[in-house]
Amino acid sequence: MAECLRTPRNIFSPFFLNESQQPPKGLVLFYMVNNVHSIGANWGNQATHPLPPSTVVRLLRDNGIQKVKLFDAEARVLNAFSGSGIEVMVGIPNDMLATLANSVSAAERWVERNVSAHVSSNSVDISVFPFTRYVAVGNEPLLSTYNGTFLSTTVPALQNIQAALIKAGLGNRIKVTVPLNADVYQSSTPQPSTGDFRPDIHDLMLQIVSFLSQNGAPFTVNIYPFISLYNDPNFPVDYAFFDGFSSPIDDNGRTYTNVFDANYDTLVWALQKNGFGNMTIIVGEVGWPTDGDRNANVGYAQRFNQGFMSHMNRGTPMRQGPVDAYLFSLIDEDAKSIQPGNFERHWGIFYYDGTPKYNLSLGSNSVAV
Repeated sequence: MAECLRTPRNIFSPFFLNESQQPPKGLVLFYMVNNVHSIGANWGNQATHPLPPSTVVRLLRDNGIQKVKLFDAEARVLNAFSGSGIEVMVGIPNDMLATLANSVSAAERWVERNVSAHVSSNSVDISVFPFTRYVAVGNEPLLSTYNGTFLSTTVPALQNIQAALIKAGLGNRIKVTVPLNADVYQSSTPQPSTGDFRPDIHDLMLQIVSFLSQNGAPFTVNIYPFISLYNDPNFPVDYAFFDGFSSPIDDNGRTYTNVFDANYDTLVWALQKNGFGNMTIIVGEVGWPTDGDRNANVGYAQRFNQGFMSHMNRGTPMRQGPVDAYLFSLIDEDAKSIQPGNFERHWGIFYYDGTPKYNLSLGSNSVAV
């Protein structure tokens, strides 16, 4: 029988935990690939009262979440994962892309401080681990609402970080990736087979995809069915979820009953049309908020996230098999900008203090709320 999401053991008030209570050294810096059946979670720290990293590590472990995606590479956060067995994807913020794009030495310093130091400090011989590691360069840097701010710096930063990893002797085990919003591709009809990369960035996308392919790195995409519903009042509500849709989309014999599959396969078609049909895909963010909009509530969030958990091991019509994904997000962030919408502060499956919002089975070993 599945358990319910749990707060960390032996915690009365997370805000008063001793930050010095850290696990023993032994960081595993985003090892993954073999563990594709397990769900990951995004952990952002834009909160007025952020939980101590050691508390978050226990929260993840107690709920069987085996991998986490970060948006930066803060040393005290990375140290908290030492010895936890949790896979960590470290992130590079968009505001660092220009510096890293214009300076190879800056990229080398970043890798030394945020990757090499954590590999060497625990005397781990990474060659004995049959996993691949990743560094996320930027966060949705090609988002259309950025109006091209990061178009010229994303690829050079990507190249310089990968070169720095190679120089550090980590190039075969640690790869770069770029978490991209699903707006980098589009389709002219509801059928995914009409999908391709956005015309205004098509050449740039081919540069990125080609570089990732050459280095054995994955394409990372963030997919949000909630946003489809939020942006279009006529969007069919049931198509955003995984429990049936009365008017499924037929695409040359492939049937789509939910927008996640259709969105994901639009990307598959875009990659395939441009010669990269076998590229590995990671869903960097997927989830549902619980407040801040008429469609953002606990009931819908539980319906979507549980539906996704049940669906992820089946895959999509174009890509059968487990989907590698990270829920967005682990904990609410009450200091996030609400410019995109009031829902931005309410994506967590846990409240700010680490208490669960609803019952959510995360797999055979645990359940999160």
